[in-house]
Amino acid sequence: MLPLPPGDFRAYLFDCDGTIVDSMPVHHLAWRAALDEWGCDLPEDLFYAWGGRPVADIVVDLNARHGLSMPVELVARRREDAYQSFLPQLTAVPGVLAHIEQAYRRVPFAVVSGSTRESVTASLTALGLLDRFDALVCAEDYARAKPDPECYLLAARLLDVPPEQCLVFEDTDLGVAAATAAGMASVRVPPPWQR
Repeated sequence: MLPLPPGDFRAYLFDCDGTIVDSMPVHHLAWRAALDEWGCDLPEDLFYAWGGRPVADIVVDLNARHGLSMPVELVARRREDAYQSFLPQLTAVPGVLAHIEQAYRRVPFAVVSGSTRESVTASLTALGLLDRFDALVCAEDYARAKPDPECYLLAARLLDVPPEQCLVFEDTDLGVAAATAAGMASVRVPPPWQR
């Protein structure tokens, strides 16, 4: 189980991809499938470096890097469809799942993700975890992506818990920065190759 920082936390806020769900390798496969039509490559190291960024921003940056004009909405839809097809491959992150099981019903939980509600709901449903969460804050629920604290502050409001009494579980630098900017303590979830 992941060690927690000291404190009396009244809510746990979880990023989804790479934090609750060991989905980052599956998301990379989905990106590769979506980008293949345009002969565009998203190397694994760059994919992980860009973890936590909105899909549309990634498509725009890939267009600029490769001199392409891939349609953002179409690539996003194809990526989501590919991801949905890979759902049976998903597993939970064991160290995070242990905290969910231990604290369930003791403190409220929220998911705070840069992914769409469709993607988050599908991932959590595939693992049988959707009903554990009192609130979902997804990409379409806020205007400014991580590292901006907006998404975490929204989750604290939805759970009616002061930000300083929330503990965030995150796997990316952007997510940890967002939690810190929101005045919240955080637990860094190691990447798959360090677990």
